[in-house]
Amino acid sequence: MSLPSSVDVAIIGAGAAGLGAAHALEGSGLSVIVLEARNRLGGRAWTVQASPEVTFDVGCGWLHSADKNSFVPIARALGFELNKDLPPWRERAYGNAFPQSERDEFMRAMDAFYERLWQAAQKGKDEPASQSLEPGNRWNPMIDAISTYINGCELQDMSTLDWDAYEDSELNWRVRRGYGALIAAYGAPCPVALNCNVTLIDHSDKRVRIKTSLGTLAADKVIVTVPTNLIADEAIRFAPQLPTKIDAAAGLPLGIDDKVTLALDGAEAFPKEGNLRGATMRTEMGTYHIRPFGQPCIEGFFGGSFARQLEDSGDGSIAAHSIDEIAGFIGNDIRRKLKPLCESRWGRDPFARGSYSHALPGHAGDRAVLAAPVDGRLFFAGEATSPNFFTTAHGARDSGERAAKEVLAATSGGS
Repeated sequence: MSLPSSVDVAIIGAGAAGLGAAHALEGSGLSVIVLEARNRLGGRAWTVQASPEVTFDVGCGWLHSADKNSFVPIARALGFELNKDLPPWRERAYGNAFPQSERDEFMRAMDAFYERLWQAAQKGKDEPASQSLEPGNRWNPMIDAISTYINGCELQDMSTLDWDAYEDSELNWRVRRGYGALIAAYGAPCPVALNCNVTLIDHSDKRVRIKTSLGTLAADKVIVTVPTNLIADEAIRFAPQLPTKIDAAAGLPLGIDDKVTLALDGAEAFPKEGNLRGATMRTEMGTYHIRPFGQPCIEGFFGGSFARQLEDSGDGSIAAHSIDEIAGFIGNDIRRKLKPLCESRWGRDPFARGSYSHALPGHAGDRAVLAAPVDGRLFFAGEATSPNFFTTAHGARDSGERAAKEVLAATSGGS
């Protein structure tokens, strides 16, 4: 849609948070527009057809805490089939790269680490999660690797109290047609201006003026849902400046989680939903999901500073490394069966600059600071503002709904 010159509420960002806010304002009688810099809906949720046989979620793919996940009823209402198969993370190991006895020992070390981390959190110390590692434990580098997949960062950069605040019911489902496809369908009825990059939010006057690549518009209220790195880097500027928001966003940086999908020739010789990982005593490693949904492919996951290094090595580096690592696990014959299809590079994405937020040690309180409204005119949403479901698409969506309710309360209170 084209850009109006004036609206009651402007929402910045058409990811899950912005779309959640737009839905919550529907029927309120307020004029609303969602401003999206990309040429598509969904933000960090994005499903692509990587090949005629392979559907790939470039961004989020799992409906975490499915029993509490607001996208579950939305999926059902929109006719998206939910897959409830158990994730391959703990089970269904393939090959001999990580023998079962070693896996069992690793899982015991991992569970003991989580118990120590929980104990540390109960003492109320917001220290680096790495302080809960057992000194000298041989599995520490791999425990750190798991953190990079889950949190997008190494344990030294993760707040213990933030880790403890996250709610995980350990029920993880998937959407057969793609999580990104679901979120795009959810957003389809919303009033969105695409290719509309916001650079300045001027709240110096009674009405807020928003400068964009498509022109300037005025709004009574603005809901900002962009990733923290864009606020911290001042890719979107506020006038007057909002140092409290910039500092809070900087305390909640986006870590890196990247994914790759490789076409697998002769896939029927491999198990569906298999897990491939080595007992690689280092943090710089990938983990692999063989034939998700039975598709002829292998998905790889990389996180933290290693994912950033691979991104810095250029396009195709994640796929190349994956093929080398998989060949190291199950033999060189696999090379001719693997072909790169698609990889993410979220740190290089100009409108994300990362995957999802983690609180730095000492910064667990920044989520509430970032979420707080300013002057009853500027409101903030996005996964980083969620108190318990940060890092997730449903946490983002719910935060958008929360911000919309704040807008409605401020509107009725002021009129």
